[in-house]
Formats: sequence, C-alpha cells, structure tokens
Amino acid sequence: MIERILPPNVACADTHEDDAPAGSLYPEEARLVAASVDRRRHEFAAVRACARRAMGALGLPPAPVLRGHRGIPLWPDGTVGSMTHCDGYRAAALARASEIRAVGIDAEPNEPLPPDVWEMISLPSERARLSTGAHDTAVHWDRLLFSAKESVFKTWFPLTRIELDFDEADVRFDRSPGSAVEGTFTAELSQSAPGMPDTYEGRWLVDDGFAVTAIALPAGRPA
Repeated sequence: MIERILPPNVACADTHEDDAPAGSLYPEEARLVAASVDRRRHEFAAVRACARRAMGALGLPPAPVLRGHRGIPLWPDGTVGSMTHCDGYRAAALARASEIRAVGIDAEPNEPLPPDVWEMISLPSERARLSTGAHDTAVHWDRLLFSAKESVFKTWFPLTRIELDFDEADVRFDRSPGSAVEGTFTAELSQSAPGMPDTYEGRWLVDDGFAVTAIALPAGRPA
C-alpha cells in the first residue's frame, strides 16, 4: 500500500502479518529487543523483514537495521529510508541517497484520535480547516494529521537531529481529483535548520482501514 504514495525510485515493502521467522533478526538486532515482550519482538522482526525486502529491490544485500539517536533507523551506507508499524500493518521504504535526500513514512489506523490528543497535536488553523470534514467517515482527518506530522518528523530529524514539536508544522491537505481517500499534503515549518526547506510536500492514502502518509525529499532540492 505504501508504494502507491511514493515515487518509483523508492523501494517499498509492507505486510499485514508478523510472519518473519524467529531467527530472521541479526544478532545485533535481536539484542535491541531481547528484553521486550513477544508482541514487540514480532513487530520489530516483521518491519525489518520489510526493510530487507526493500534492500533487495534496490539490488542491495540484506543488512541489519540498528537504531541511532532517538531510535532512528541506521541504514546501509548510501541509502536513506523509513519504517512504520501499527496494529495490522508494517512497512519500510528505502532509496539511494544520490536520488532521495530523506524519506518519511507513517501508518495509523483510520480511527478518530482521543480528543485530548487532537488538541495536543493540532494548531488552531488546522482545526479550523479540518472542521468541515469532522463527520467524514471515509477519512478521519485528525488521525491523518497525526500521521502526516509523523512523516514530517521522520524526514526532518535524521538530517538535522533537531526536535520538531507538533505545533511547529502547519499541515494542509488536498484530495486528488475524483478521489475521496487519496491526495497530497503540504507542511510549512516554523522551525528552521541550515540547508533544510521550510515546506514539505507529501502524499496520503486511506485504504483497508489504514491511513498512510509519505514524504520523499529529492536529493539536491534547494532550501
């Protein structure tokens, strides 16, 4: 599903099952979740199995995906990528750094956010724009907003190592012509960093009970 909202030079893999065999993790990966509950270990293995399928699609050998600062995935040299998981869905996206500067993906259940979370993650301007779709059962815009901001953070943070709060990204959504469940979004940041753009463009999709968002920042894009 995630491949539908990313360009063709980004390799994608996803799954709805935690079907990675118990021994599929590299020893150094297994150590990262040795103390975790079974559910966490299974989802950890499943999303890394997706990552290795994406590596194969790029013609790369399989490799471990460890964690860096704040848990960001550490990808093979010369590549950039992103992973996401929620109940019932895991996905990974990977690209060559010579073509894509950064990738951010996120998946969420297409369900309403708790009211207190909605107030915490949204700006007054966003609440005003999305209020017209408050009763839209096809797209839960509050959850989609949360997902889009997660994709922005996953694009921004690996390049800057600067924290980005929810109120530092103002997101606008547009639907694709003729579609109620797919479109684009634009995020304008109030935060800045040398060499980084102030505006990020991505795509979104709601299908099969999930809301997914993605950003692929082209290499060489001027700030």
